[in-house]
Amino acid sequence: MTRLHLFDLDGTLIHGSAAAVEISRQLGVEREIDALERAFAGGRLTTAQFAERACALWGELTERHVAAAFEGAPWLVGIREVWADITARGERCAVISLSPGFFVERLLEWGAHAAHGSRWPAVPFREPLDPEGILTPAAKVRIADELCAKFGLSRADCVAYGDSMSDAELFGVVPFSVAINADHHVSEIASCGYTGSDLREAYELAGNYG
Repeated sequence: MTRLHLFDLDGTLIHGSAAAVEISRQLGVEREIDALERAFAGGRLTTAQFAERACALWGELTERHVAAAFEGAPWLVGIREVWADITARGERCAVISLSPGFFVERLLEWGAHAAHGSRWPAVPFREPLDPEGILTPAAKVRIADELCAKFGLSRADCVAYGDSMSDAELFGVVPFSVAINADHHVSEIASCGYTGSDLREAYELAGNYG
């Protein structure tokens, strides 16, 4: 049976952090992004409003900053090994994240078959951010459906891995889900849960690894 494994990024593949936090650390605006993160988690900002404010903070962002943020992020152990195993089985894996596409798409080099993030202007920013390009939690379901169509699969063939409120809608439409270092928004609805720093162990819960 061919399956599609759908991975969240922030708090899931990146342990205890997020792309926005790692990028902000490179620019010395960690406190400002933390305030935005808390406002978003509390429902006081939409994803587009969060992105607009983050974009204003990142006016000096360069590709060097993005590369350093990506390389220095606290990634779970075993990501490339898991994705290699998925590929060897003839299955597919994708990352769907609300974070900027210019960060998320770097995971294609690690073996993801697809990587979807919010559409931001190219770095360094010369164009304004288009709020219409910023993904929402509901967009994760839409993108999952598009990937299913691309790979000739259905929702019944999907496994989702996530950690928070942004993953809840996707967890609700797939038959199997793994909550990784998760909060109550998904831990209470997931098929199973994992706490730790090794993606291979979380992947094994879905009966895949080894």
